Amino acid sequence: MKISREEVLRVAELAHLELSEAEIAKYREQLDSILEYTAKLNAVDTSNVEPMTQVMADAAGAVSDPNPTFREDVVVPCDISREVLERAPDGAPPYFRVPKVIER
Repeated sequence: MKISREEVLRVAELAHLELSEAEIAKYREQLDSILEYTAKLNAVDTSNVEPMTQVMADAAGAVSDPNPTFREDVVVPCDISREVLERAPDGAPPYFRVPKVIER
């Protein structure tokens, strides 16, 4: 495997995860598989492929319209913060409290 047990433990530490031995082995295998697939992708010659920002294709995979028409971008006010805070169990504008969940 390309990824070591220590590297899995370091990633788990950064994500604040406590892993069992079975999970460490499972995640090591999964991360190794991801790295192998990434290496395959890096090996593909893309020198003749033009960069794209967005692809609009039909069901057959053909680009149907090189200049598609999108809906108009309209700003719509959405001020629901007061309503959200009124329904919160411990709301005091402009915040609401939640129980502490991370112990570090």
